[in-house]
Amino acid sequence: MYKRQAESPAVPVAARLSFLDRFLAVWILAAMAAGLGLGRLVPGLGSALAKVTVTGVSLPIALGLLVMMYPVLAKVRYDRLGTVTRDPRLLIPSLVLNWVLGPAVMFALAWTFLPDLPEYRTGLIVVGLARCIAMVVIWNDLACGDREAAAVLVALNSVFQVIAFSALGWFYLDLLPGLLGLETVGLDASVGEIARSVLIFLGIPLAAGFLTRRLGERARGRSWYESRVIPRIGPFALYGLLFTIVVLFALQGKAITSQPWDVARIALPLLVYFVVMWCGSMALGRTVGLDHPRATTLAFTAAGNNFELAIAVAIATFGATSGQALAGVVGPLIEVPVLIGLVHVALAARRFFPQTTTADAILPAAPSATPPEGSAHA
Repeated sequence: MYKRQAESPAVPVAARLSFLDRFLAVWILAAMAAGLGLGRLVPGLGSALAKVTVTGVSLPIALGLLVMMYPVLAKVRYDRLGTVTRDPRLLIPSLVLNWVLGPAVMFALAWTFLPDLPEYRTGLIVVGLARCIAMVVIWNDLACGDREAAAVLVALNSVFQVIAFSALGWFYLDLLPGLLGLETVGLDASVGEIARSVLIFLGIPLAAGFLTRRLGERARGRSWYESRVIPRIGPFALYGLLFTIVVLFALQGKAITSQPWDVARIALPLLVYFVVMWCGSMALGRTVGLDHPRATTLAFTAAGNNFELAIAVAIATFGATSGQALAGVVGPLIEVPVLIGLVHVALAARRFFPQTTTADAILPAAPSATPPEGSAHA
């Protein structure tokens, strides 16, 4: 979806985007509106879509996520992952942001903005505990982040999610509120259920992407793979994203449109959370000396959340019609437009990072563009 070319600072970022990327916010808002309209106007559509589930997530959403993630993971140069794992400036801040600061920030915002609404407050805290392993690869790719770094950080989030999610749920919903004299809540989320979610939504597209690149390069070489295969499969990431958004909001269209004030109450702390986490992470990346692609990856992996897991846990623990489940559904309603806006902010922020040579600047191009041989981002 992207190619390297010399940067022209005088040309606005929007003018350098392809038609599809330039109006991506429009397509996403249209997909959200279409989903909400379908869920509201077509009787029984939400129930029909939710009949078959995968680890608590509707099968159409699961398929959309797999289609969305596969092309991006097929673009990753897996032979370069070692350069990411050897960079403590990236790995250590990512772990701290995702597993210490992120849940703590959401806990504080939930209690600050929703002290009188325990169900929504609990739902927000659950969203904060579920670190992103899926849609973040799309935001990172659109913002010209480091694909290899994203693959490593998403894998780390997956491992920590399996290990730490239940323990963090107990800490933030039971132990810490009890120590502070606040209301406590239990959370039922088994390690097995979380592991299955990670295996499906990350493991399958990761294995498919790795095998596609490995077999393609072995058969015809890297130049052919990156000039012929990637441009063909690349656009399907956005198609999968838009399909996922339509289905997701069709499932919850009636709940969202029938409770606008509740949605607004839930939306405000979420908005603050995404902006604070992203801006703080981007600034931290610049401070510790990361280049723009890796700082961008750090920011999006820290700000995004695994709403699929959060919704599944909320439904399994509190019920499909609970306030906790509604809070989980409102998560992507706010996250999608906010993070697509931050994609444009990330593209514009390149001027604040050191540039090695103008030839190394990464600029979005039309999905059919042919990347030059040897570029780090196909």
